[in-house]
Formats: sequence, structure tokens, C-alpha cells
Amino acid sequence: MTLDLLRSWLIAAVSVLLIASTALITPATASAQGCPDIEVVFARGTNDAPGLGNVGGAFVDALRGKVGGRSVGVYAVNYPATFDFLQAAAGANDASGHIQYMVNNCPNTRLVLGGYSQGAAVIDVISAVPVPGIGFDNPLPPNVPEHVAAIAVFGNPSTKLGLPLTASPVWGGRSIDLCNPGDPICASGGRDVAAHRAYAGGPTNTAADFVSGLL
Repeated sequence: MTLDLLRSWLIAAVSVLLIASTALITPATASAQGCPDIEVVFARGTNDAPGLGNVGGAFVDALRGKVGGRSVGVYAVNYPATFDFLQAAAGANDASGHIQYMVNNCPNTRLVLGGYSQGAAVIDVISAVPVPGIGFDNPLPPNVPEHVAAIAVFGNPSTKLGLPLTASPVWGGRSIDLCNPGDPICASGGRDVAAHRAYAGGPTNTAADFVSGLL
């Protein structure tokens, strides 16, 4: 992806995110200790308190119930998650840094990347942008895909732009990109703000089913 295309993507993503506001959600505590069998790296949505957010917490809870006795660590991406959407680049830098740490220090851990709303845009950046630009200065090295088992995103703004992660030549086969009908952030013509707030539950369980099948 060229720098001009990245700039255009970020501007467009910001425009989409401004269509509707994200609900304030109760956070879940996240930590990453040792070398678990599986590590979920999740970026919360706009205005969620620091942590995984309701969607990320529901996804991790569902996944833990589907992977047998394997241990599941979690890392909540550290970024502002405010309405200054260009700060998604800060989230991308933080997520990339943690992923690289895990690859270097826990090479046998299977990584799962995930994000909700603006957090999904964070995952879009690290998975689709191989070069620095627009505040993103920590791209993933070429060996990372062999450590990433799956990606799960919810209410992803790039889907509305016709760029779902499922279309990625690198990540498509291991990605699930869920958009509720009527969600104004990811669905063309969507006007149902409540749909954007309704990913914890059915959609997170669907994503956990998909991801567990790849682990």
C-alpha cells in the first residue's frame, strides 16, 4: 500500500467513524504474562475505557470455552480510543510492538488479533500497511504471519470502503470481518446506531467458533 493510498484510507476511515458514536462500555481487565498457548491482542472501540472493552471481553470469554485446556493470554492495545481517530496510528504502533515482542519471546504462542470499531481500524493498519506513514512507524516484520493463527474484527470501518480483511491476500483465509446489518460504521447505507453496539453475544461467539477452528 502506497503512502498516498494509506493517507486516503485513513481519511476515509475517519469520515466513516464520524457517522455514528460508539457506546460507553464496561472494560475488561487484560494482561499478558509468560508464554500462553494462545494470546489475543485486542483493540477496543471508541470511548471504551482502557482494557478489552465489552466486545473484546465477550470474544475472549467465548474463545476460552472453545480451546480445550489451552491457556489464553490477553493483551489490550494501549491507545487513546477517542474521537481523534488519527490516533488509531498510536494503537497500531502499540499492537505491533506487542506482537513483535510475543514473536521474539514466545515463538510457540499462537496469536489472535482482534478489534472493534476504531480498534478494528487499528488491526487494519498493522495487517495491511507494510511501511511507516501517517503516524504509524512500527510495521510488522515479514515473519509475523506465520505466528498469527486468526484475525477477528467487528464493526470494521474499512468494510464500508470495500476493503474487508477477508479480501486480504495475506490474511483473508484466517480472518473473520463481522458487520451487523444496518451498522453505520461498516454497512453501506447503514443507519442503525444500535446495530453498531450489538456485537457482544452472537457475533463474538461466531468469531470465537471461527478462530478456534484455526487454532
